[in-house]
Amino acid sequence: MYFAIETQNLSRIYKIRGGKKTEPKELLALDDINIQIRNGELFGLLGPNGAGKTTLIKILTTLLAPSSGTAKVAGYDVSKEKEKVRPRINMVSGGESSGYGLLTVRENLWMFAQFYGIPSSLANQRIKELLEVVGLADRINSKSSDLSTGLRQKMNVVRGFLTDPDVLFLDEPTLGLDVGASREIRRFIRKWVDDDQTRTLLLTTHYMVEADELCDRVAIINQGRVLACDTPATLKHRLQGEAIFRIEVSPLNGANIHDFEAIPGVRKVTHRAHDGFSTMELILAQDDVLSSVVSTMTAENIHIQNLQKREPTLEDVFVDLVGKSIEDVESDDDIQDD
Repeated sequence: MYFAIETQNLSRIYKIRGGKKTEPKELLALDDINIQIRNGELFGLLGPNGAGKTTLIKILTTLLAPSSGTAKVAGYDVSKEKEKVRPRINMVSGGESSGYGLLTVRENLWMFAQFYGIPSSLANQRIKELLEVVGLADRINSKSSDLSTGLRQKMNVVRGFLTDPDVLFLDEPTLGLDVGASREIRRFIRKWVDDDQTRTLLLTTHYMVEADELCDRVAIINQGRVLACDTPATLKHRLQGEAIFRIEVSPLNGANIHDFEAIPGVRKVTHRAHDGFSTMELILAQDDVLSSVVSTMTAENIHIQNLQKREPTLEDVFVDLVGKSIEDVESDDDIQDD
């Protein structure tokens, strides 16, 4: 079978320099990554910030060399055949400020098309069509410096699709966008792949809904390792035998979350404090474990305000694999960075 993207035992180590008298430290950003992405697939890398998603994208787009292992894109080795990979790919990163502010939207996109040798007549045709699709046609002659963050990101997305690449890499494409703009871009991404089965798209995200809604398959990645890889439905099905509850309670007021984790039959617990109340997400081995959870809450003088049983989500799969939510992982990393 032909794979649009294939990695074998791919790893990347960064050397972090300390002071003059200290040896450089090593940071393992990618650890033995093995993925195979089929031609025509919309594949998602789902994980928290710092999981290694962007490092993998940089290697696959020939911007960064692997420390060990191999990677092929469109059938070519990204280290040994860069000149064959680059004309066949494109990349867009969320939050980037590409383009020149003094140029208009059309001029920025036209200039980029020339880097790929696209004839002007074809480039202008594609620019008009794509701007229409993302709802930016009325700003075609606006300077890019006059655009809002959301509109600039729409322009960046158009830039990625403009060259009609064999393999497109989108690194957090909806980062920082409002709900409406994110929805439009997701709709366009899915349609672009569906319209031509020779196209392949690799999307990185830490938004669960985005991965669930868009991707044919998802690889869950954390601390540089792929923990699971399958369709969103299959990943969620692994928790079908569990009972998952969301409980809104009065503030825990010093109650120990580990008391709930110690209850027999409680698989995982995540907790988040809000203004005036707390939410607890529980993955239980079966429904009747809930009675023990409620008894513990009563003993701790915690009052239940709302209780819902729900179907598994990709967030639940991540919690089951890692032991905490993506938000909690990112929060822990922020503390460590400080």
